This record gives sequence, C-alpha cells and structure tokens, in this order.
Amino acid sequence: MITPQQDYYGWTQETVEKLRQGRFEEVNVEALIGELEEMASSDRNEVENRLIVLLMHLLKWKYQPNRRT
Repeated sequence: MITPQQDYYGWTQETVEKLRQGRFEEVNVEALIGELEEMASSDRNEVENRLIVLLMHLLKWKYQPNRRT
C-alpha cells in the first residue's frame, strides 16, 4: 500500500481506482480524510489571499487615481 508521504500522485491514483471499483475496505480512510482536510484548508487560504489582493487593488484604484495604469 502506497502512502501519501511516499508517492503522493501514486497514492491518489491508487485510491481513486479503489474507490471506482468499490473496494472501499482497502482505502486508507485516515489518510484520505487528512488529505481532504488539507486540501480544503489550502483552498480556503488561497481564496482569502486572492480576496486581499483584489481589495488592495480596488483601494488603490479608488484612492490613487493618478497612479492608474
């Protein structure tokens, strides 16, 4: 059994194949839960960072009209 730490891509492909085949008892549920939680956290952070950048640009646009390009 491949672990996410050994070969992330291989682990994801192996896990997807097991899920597609309905071999749920062979899926490392704890590792899958951990990866999904990490993915959700990463996505949430990415959205937050992009919103901050967007707000900064909007504030600059509003309060620094002479510096618009």
